[in-house]
Amino acid sequence: MGYAIALAVFAFLALAFRGWGFLAWIVSSAVFLVGWRLTGVASPELFTAVTAILIVIAVVFGVPAIRRVLVSRFVMPVFAKVLPRLGDTERTALEAGTVWWDADLFSGMPDWQKLIDFDARGLSEEEQAFLDGPVNDFCRSINDWEVYQQRDLPPEIWALIRKYRLFGLIIPKEYGGHGFSALAQSRIVTRISSRSVTAAVTVMVPNSLGPGELLMHYGTQAQKDRYLRRLAEGVEIPCFALTGPEAGSDAAATQSEGIVEKRMIDGKEVLGLRLNWLKRYITLAPVATLIGLAFRLKDPDHLIGDEVDRGITCALIPRDTPGVEIGLRHDPMGVPFHNGPTVGRDVWVPLDAIIGERDGVGIGWRMLMESLAAGRSISLPALSIGAAQMATRICGAYATVREQFDTPIGRFEGIEEPLARIAGMTYLMTATRTLTCGALDAGEKPAVIGSIAKAYLTDAMRQVVSDAMDIRAGSAIQRGPRNMLSRAWDAVPIGITVEGANILTRSMIIYGQGAIRCHPFVQKEIESVANKDLKAFDLAIFGHVNLLVTRSVRALLLALSGSRLASVPRTDDTARYYQHLSRFSAAFTILSDTAMGTLGGTLKRREKISGRLADALAFLYLASAALKRYHDEGKTTANFGLVRWSVEYSLYRVQEALLGVLENLPMRLPAWWLGWLIFPLGARFRPPSDRIGRRVARDILLDREARQTLTGDIFVPDADEPGLGMLEAALDKAVAALPIETRLRDAVRAGELDRAPGHMLDDLGLAAGVITQGEYDRLNDARDARDEVIQVDAFDPELYKTLH
Repeated sequence: MGYAIALAVFAFLALAFRGWGFLAWIVSSAVFLVGWRLTGVASPELFTAVTAILIVIAVVFGVPAIRRVLVSRFVMPVFAKVLPRLGDTERTALEAGTVWWDADLFSGMPDWQKLIDFDARGLSEEEQAFLDGPVNDFCRSINDWEVYQQRDLPPEIWALIRKYRLFGLIIPKEYGGHGFSALAQSRIVTRISSRSVTAAVTVMVPNSLGPGELLMHYGTQAQKDRYLRRLAEGVEIPCFALTGPEAGSDAAATQSEGIVEKRMIDGKEVLGLRLNWLKRYITLAPVATLIGLAFRLKDPDHLIGDEVDRGITCALIPRDTPGVEIGLRHDPMGVPFHNGPTVGRDVWVPLDAIIGERDGVGIGWRMLMESLAAGRSISLPALSIGAAQMATRICGAYATVREQFDTPIGRFEGIEEPLARIAGMTYLMTATRTLTCGALDAGEKPAVIGSIAKAYLTDAMRQVVSDAMDIRAGSAIQRGPRNMLSRAWDAVPIGITVEGANILTRSMIIYGQGAIRCHPFVQKEIESVANKDLKAFDLAIFGHVNLLVTRSVRALLLALSGSRLASVPRTDDTARYYQHLSRFSAAFTILSDTAMGTLGGTLKRREKISGRLADALAFLYLASAALKRYHDEGKTTANFGLVRWSVEYSLYRVQEALLGVLENLPMRLPAWWLGWLIFPLGARFRPPSDRIGRRVARDILLDREARQTLTGDIFVPDADEPGLGMLEAALDKAVAALPIETRLRDAVRAGELDRAPGHMLDDLGLAAGVITQGEYDRLNDARDARDEVIQVDAFDPELYKTLH
């Protein structure tokens, strides 16, 4: 009998590992009965009884019609009490957008070949030409220090915005726009942001959540004809008024209100809206000519239907409409992009001001959620990548040019550590942007992935810019034309806060939406219970049981085998990383199911647990993006170091997130059991090693091609411009002079020359014949360039009083 049990267990584990749940149980039961019978140990009576029991179980649980009557109809009422109850706004938010690779990660068995085969669209020739031509010209024309002092973009920059139709990046060509891809939009914003955050925010907002995008998807033909060309050409400057004092993260709680009523206009009775609103934090509001407005529409006199409360609705309000108050400015961290409040007092507009006119009544929340699903994937991630790539470029050069103790500071391990983080995070962020924009360009609207990109890339920007400030040290905290990092530092909290504060996005939105939308069965269970559909519930609940059992087996066997049992694409250098991610995907699935099963609807309020689950899902996605990028790009030594750093960092973050959930689940018995399944050999993943970090840091210090590849989206100014331009020129001279400096230091160590600083050592070397006159000149040129770029700005006291 022991032999039969062992054989049955082996059969069950082997089949369950491959995703066969109930069928695995049937086959293993048959194997057990055959093995038991062949041993001849069991009495015929006992064998017959056990066989009968197994057959009954197989029929009851394997035949859906019988299972529904004997099992599911009793389980369904229990689940109705446990499953979360969704309000209309929650349901709309959950149903917005689409699911994509996030669903694979939630499944516990991601199809890596599907990811590898996915063809992420690159830039077209037209898009690349626009980036290299008009966008570079636009960047070259901006002096960001002057923008800060003037507290606005100068008139010539506003003129270039209109000339190059930068407000029309996504508007179709037939309406005067460019009709560019999501990737092109992202890379354009990234390049502009590396030059000026103020200009980037000004350009990106009309191309993100705003009237243009809403009109393209939901506007009537008459509305499109009236507004889209004017928006693309910059004749109209748009803003979108969503956030108010009472409705920040909970935007659906808006108290802005529109009442349907009739008025006599020019002797005719016209149906329209009387609007009252109080909005704040609205980007471009102070200069906007066209206000997109979200409000709750009410129809107390039933002029357009039977319902009084018609729900969130969006409308377009011209700035000069009587009752509109607009023009005041907020001051977001001193970054001088236009942002301010707007108030409407008894503003009256005709009904055709509603986006979509009558078809748009009450669907404003859906409009906003679907638009945010795309907008979160592009704008703020692009801004974050611009800051990260600029920090990488600046610090890679500065740590080579800046010397202390006769050594470039990048050679010190204390500097190597943040340099590695800067480079690794920049690689990871750019990879995530490319994959996410690829999904958008393939027709997806990945709501969960968009939230991940927004929250985790803006948070990564905070880490990268903080590390860059540490490396630049004193020169980073002295504001002036030479210091671009200080202006990126100012902007960090803005990205963290807007378009859904990161705290809320992490703790509620990502997992709250992902657990229902991305899970193979949860949404089906909720819908079947709500619809009292026993057949659909039966299929969903037993599919869910099958998922939990098979992924539990998979998680355990992958953990015990060091992930080696996972079947992944054949890649010589990254196969192990795919295997580890497969293991953690299975672990995430069973831990997620257990959290939902033990906490039920209260999981919505367990934000620390849902936040950790969001961390796990997010870093599974970020690691996937890094591997995809490495597969699609040239497999250089530098790229391999970067992908190793990125994936090992992500794996460690996934592990720590899972451990955090296990340690804090209220029901300790399931937590203990899961801990044994997921980490039977302990938590063995570690952050990237010092050796990998050293390799990555050295690459951005010494490998110019690697550094340019990693930072290829940013604008690099001319060599005579203070800041990055002069720093790049100094780097070229420093690298050329490095062999000469090494020869002088070798001479000092050999006792041929006395130790002396900088130019004094050059003089000694020339006098002793260690270096030639030409080499002496090159050294002096390099040292002069170094001396220039390590200087900081200093101001006349009277001028200083006028600075911002």
